[in-house]
Amino acid sequence: MPRLSFALALTFAVALAARGADPIKLWPGKAPGETKDIGAETLTEPKNPNDVKRLANVSEPTITVYSPPKDKNTGAAVVVAPGGGYHILAIEHEGSAVCEWLNTIGVTGVLLKYRVPKRAAQTPDNLAMVQDAQRAITLVRSMSKELGVDPAKVGMLGFSAGGHLTACTALTKKRMYEPVDKSDEQFGHVPNFAVLVYPAYLTEAGKLKSEFEVTKDAPPMFFAHSSDDPVTSEGSVALYLALTKNKVPAELHLYAKGGHGYGMRKSASPCATWPDRAADWMKTRGLLEMGK
Repeated sequence: MPRLSFALALTFAVALAARGADPIKLWPGKAPGETKDIGAETLTEPKNPNDVKRLANVSEPTITVYSPPKDKNTGAAVVVAPGGGYHILAIEHEGSAVCEWLNTIGVTGVLLKYRVPKRAAQTPDNLAMVQDAQRAITLVRSMSKELGVDPAKVGMLGFSAGGHLTACTALTKKRMYEPVDKSDEQFGHVPNFAVLVYPAYLTEAGKLKSEFEVTKDAPPMFFAHSSDDPVTSEGSVALYLALTKNKVPAELHLYAKGGHGYGMRKSASPCATWPDRAADWMKTRGLLEMGK
């Protein structure tokens, strides 16, 4: 699609999204590196109360905007990356439900439907997902006026594999794709802050993986994890320590119990209060002050 046509289509999509949460394509045409047909996208409904909605075979990544009421809009926006082991997306309790919660605290929620599963022979092996996340941050900033968003208050929140993706996006200074339009040329791709909920794949042999280069310029981060999580909490601890060593503001909530994959589900466990703690942290960072 020509650049002008894509820009017009994007403007129309933004107008729709602001009213009714309609998806917006991330890319004009095929996403970078897409050469094979992986089959039709599928959504599997939960089979029992402990199961989750599973979105699979995503080859056309999108963002879906959930806007808060205008009188509550703080100007902050958060791109939400569901988990799913880079195989599927837990699109509801780690996706749309999170965006709806963000709206209650005056934040624009942006659901990122990124490509899954991993593509073959890519370096890094989650390259397609990082490209989608970087493009999502860029597009939200480029649409800031239409969405009522402050481009300096665009964050990212991810669960499990989505938490790993959030860390990659927050700590990767290089854009991992060639610019495709003026949005890429004019706006940055690194989030202003990050929220990582039981992030996966951050450590190796008990140490933070070398690909995570933490400097004093890294964005502030909030972590929530449980000690009994089979996806070890060492990752959250290691990244938290690396951030604080570099004097980057960070906050870690490590709960005794909770396991993995609870997302927005309510329970008697204190880990279910992580949204309240995340909101408190965002407030102390000045992110929930009403926009101008």
